Amino acid sequence: RMPRHAQQLRDHDRNPCIAETDASRKCMDDNNYQRDMCTDYFLKYKNCRKFWHDIMMQRRRNGVKPEMPSAEEREKILESI
Repeated sequence: RMPRHAQQLRDHDRNPCIAETDASRKCMDDNNYQRDMCTDYFLKYKNCRKFWHDIMMQRRRNGVKPEMPSAEEREKILESI
């Protein structure tokens, strides 16, 4: 059984950047943990986290709950961009 924190990180409704996390981890595995080989993946992850953090902060300021949109709602947000 996974620890609760690990479960939350794998929850698509709580973590919008699971795909980017997995891609970064796979790149590291595939390239014998040479970080410089995976810079693009790290950048995509960082941009994903920043994008959704900004959305979350805006929702918090506006009093919208939950602060992190659900996976379904995030899909609609991305389609509208």
